[in-house]
Amino acid sequence: MGVLEDKDRARTFYRYLSRVYDRINPFIWTEEMRDEAIGMLDISPGDRVLDVGCGTGFATEALAAESDRVHGIDQSPHQLARAFEKFGRRGPVRFYLSDAEQLPFPDDSFDIVWSSGSIEYWPNPVATLRELRRVGEPGAPVLVVGPDAPDGPIRRRMANAIMLFYDEAEADRMFEAAGFESFEHRVQQASARSPPAITTLAAVPE
Repeated sequence: MGVLEDKDRARTFYRYLSRVYDRINPFIWTEEMRDEAIGMLDISPGDRVLDVGCGTGFATEALAAESDRVHGIDQSPHQLARAFEKFGRRGPVRFYLSDAEQLPFPDDSFDIVWSSGSIEYWPNPVATLRELRRVGEPGAPVLVVGPDAPDGPIRRRMANAIMLFYDEAEADRMFEAAGFESFEHRVQQASARSPPAITTLAAVPE
């Protein structure tokens, strides 16, 4: 387990990163990449959309442009404070300070479940993917974006000492273990020199 897969360490990390997150993040996870991933979904204005690990609301903002029923959760109060600055505490998006491993929603609550830049911090990715599956209604798309594993065993070990990096084979294993039956992966990258992201689109079994 990487250093930042510990929840307390991750919260401390984001206490400081939240101050510059919106300036750094676009170099790795760009608006174009985000919008391409959203284009993989067929979001309708009335869809109930959940953004797991919403952070400062970078993806939430684009999701809210597609639906007026968006909910965002994050375990970092500092990241959510930045989101409140954008949306307001009584704005169009409902935010929750919550743990992705124990989502505060009943079964089958959402038409679409989204999570970008969060899975790498989950101590138990399979258990958390099960939670995403649980709150999605049957047939609902579940889209997860995480960091693609670097090439080479030494670079991979160094990366995984920090947080979770995974390739398509590992994504297959995790999603299958979480009970998903259909899913596909796409690698996205801002530039040839920037770290790639692996985007998985799955469906809640019917």
